[in-house]
Amino acid sequence: MNFTTEQLNRYSRHILLQDVGVEGQVKLCRARVLVVGAGGLGSPAALYLAAAGVGTIGIVDNDQVDISNLQRQIVHGTKDIGRSKVESAAEAMRAINPDVEVRPLATMLCADNIME
Repeated sequence: MNFTTEQLNRYSRHILLQDVGVEGQVKLCRARVLVVGAGGLGSPAALYLAAAGVGTIGIVDNDQVDISNLQRQIVHGTKDIGRSKVESAAEAMRAINPDVEVRPLATMLCADNIME
């Protein structure tokens, strides 16, 4: 994988780390992660994964943003009230890092759909 100048600048602090380096950043860019829930724990995790350059991030939640979510679910803002949490989160993640592929899944994760 060849990084663009912008990507090298974006990921430069990871690349400088002895335990990450270019090889580790390539692995992150090729990684796929599923975040279950866009709430209090899932929302900051999703933002950090996007910022780190994880290549494909799925986010599953079937809820909508409520004003009571805003003090602890940092991926959402006032403008997102009433929106799907996964759509709100996906927009914020893409704004942080347009190179990541975000797959919003507005559904309840269960045994019947987990392999999809």
